[in-house]
Amino acid sequence: MQDAPSSPLAAAQDYVGEISSWVWGAPLLILLVGTGLYLTLLLRGLQFRELGYSLRLAFVDRREEGAEGDISHFQALMTALAATVGTGNIAGVASAIAVGGPGALFWMWVTGVVGMATKYAEAVLAVRYRISDPRGQMAGGPMYYLSRGVGGRLGKTLGFLFALFAAIAAFGIGNMVQSNSVADALQSSFGVNPTLTGVVTAVLAGAVILGGIRSIGRVTAVFVPVMIGFYIIGALVVLAINWRGLDDIFIFVLRDAFRPSAAVGGFVGATLMTAVRMGVARGVFSNESGLGTGGIAAAAAQTSSPVGQALVSMTQTFIDTIVVCSLTGFTIIATGAWVQVDPGTGAAFTGAPLTSLAFSTGLPGNSGGAIVAVGLALFAFSTILGWSYYGEKAFEYLLGPRAIVPYRVAFVLASFVGAWVLTLPGTAGFDLVWAFADVMNGLMAFPNLVGLLLLSSVVAAETRAYRAARDATRAAAATESHPRFRKDQI
Repeated sequence: MQDAPSSPLAAAQDYVGEISSWVWGAPLLILLVGTGLYLTLLLRGLQFRELGYSLRLAFVDRREEGAEGDISHFQALMTALAATVGTGNIAGVASAIAVGGPGALFWMWVTGVVGMATKYAEAVLAVRYRISDPRGQMAGGPMYYLSRGVGGRLGKTLGFLFALFAAIAAFGIGNMVQSNSVADALQSSFGVNPTLTGVVTAVLAGAVILGGIRSIGRVTAVFVPVMIGFYIIGALVVLAINWRGLDDIFIFVLRDAFRPSAAVGGFVGATLMTAVRMGVARGVFSNESGLGTGGIAAAAAQTSSPVGQALVSMTQTFIDTIVVCSLTGFTIIATGAWVQVDPGTGAAFTGAPLTSLAFSTGLPGNSGGAIVAVGLALFAFSTILGWSYYGEKAFEYLLGPRAIVPYRVAFVLASFVGAWVLTLPGTAGFDLVWAFADVMNGLMAFPNLVGLLLLSSVVAAETRAYRAARDATRAAAATESHPRFRKDQI
């Protein structure tokens, strides 16, 4: 049942929705994808050439002993993944396809591919301009490379705006959206009261968040690989059982990516601009490339080279969008869930219920819905942990170290509120939280993207220096190992 037009909640939803549509208009979409494309060309396709090496640094080497920093390469990556692999990978992908059609998945891929270059640049600058705060811990990210790298009044203004938007956004994209979605899934699948979900989420999050980045890094290093593996295995089983629908996936995605999507079943159709907007917006919501948040985690890593950590950091976007988001989209399309309607209401499915329907259709019994519900709970919790650190560093930049503890308390309480809002009458509670998150994402992106463009020459110079040093090291190692140059052969 829809909220009455006079409902304050419905009015707020309409107002925030209008702002979201304005923020995520053509200018921001062009700036996001254009910046990523520009950096891809400037770095000569680094995300393609160095992907294998980057994955080795992240998952084989894992840490750089003796380097300055708070957590290892791997822990920094897992913290960033914790923040990004969230409801956007389950509910966000589903809502993109439900509104924009299968073609929206293609634009998510585009955002992911060029976003790898953006994520790389953010991490290079974050480590390059990081500082040691009064507590002896690393502090970095867009607010620092804007104020210290761009410099002057412009840099300080951009840095302040980013920190302000990030501190607020942490309550939306990194908190209330997550607890809201998990409460919705648990209520739909298991009948769990949203208030209870909110209490449990807040208690568990508080137990980890109060320990700071080292506590968050230790937990996410174990927790994140397990949760991602759990979800990937479930999605692969769905696709294996529904293998006959695999051929349709790429046909639908590529066909609808460049033309309006026709109405079919419960899907009402979508314009090309809707597909692009939903794909880019939900892609950025998922991988956060262009928002600058990944640089905050990268700045905490133990590393002696901005480029070394940046190569690790860009694998986050690959794992998040190209792997996890794609598997969600594939299950929704292969099972035909995206054209189904709720027999009780006659309305099309969207968000987490659509992904749950896809898994339930693809797997026997109630196992599919359980996988999505558990996956949402794990993803949401990890995102709350990662984003608590992002918001904390933004708040510290604005108000100093004394503001950290009050911010942590407020953040934990907000995770309860995000779930509790579902107990309000009507349906606008969930939509309001999503719209608020979209607005904050866009506002964060603007100052960060301006800074990336202004400092792109620094990124290119750091990259050239790193490659030259690495090539020299490899050449020296090859010379030492060659029989003609071994000392015992002379």
